[in-house]
Amino acid sequence: MNAEGVRPLIVGVAGGSGSGKTTVVTAIVDALGPSAVSVIEQDAYYRDRGDIPPEERPGLNYDHPDALETPLLIEHLEQLKQGQPAAMPVYDFTTHSRTAQTILVPARPAVIVEGILVLVDPDLRALMDIKVFVDTDADLRLV
Repeated sequence: MNAEGVRPLIVGVAGGSGSGKTTVVTAIVDALGPSAVSVIEQDAYYRDRGDIPPEERPGLNYDHPDALETPLLIEHLEQLKQGQPAAMPVYDFTTHSRTAQTILVPARPAVIVEGILVLVDPDLRALMDIKVFVDTDADLRLV
């Protein structure tokens, strides 16, 4: 709950790569105003693959739920629901590892969590008040 005793609305936005998830998130933020919405990107929660030689990292399957550190994402959403900020990791896609930096995400009346797999995990889904799946034809996603 925030300082006013109101629990933030958690919105999950999922869909395939290039489906328009970011467009939907941007429209929500524009409609509610940036001071009312915090956005958590699931891509920030890819596991740090520093334990694997750099030349092997690109060959891993990053479209599998095991590629993500979902328990940390859940922990951060629970912090936001309690009115506490969360330190979202910063993931470096060129090295397939996390940086030492984090982004402090403030607790706001609405929190959007966006990513291709945000609706896969039942514990993550259970935190969401609204679930959106952006369904776009594969031919359009390629364009």
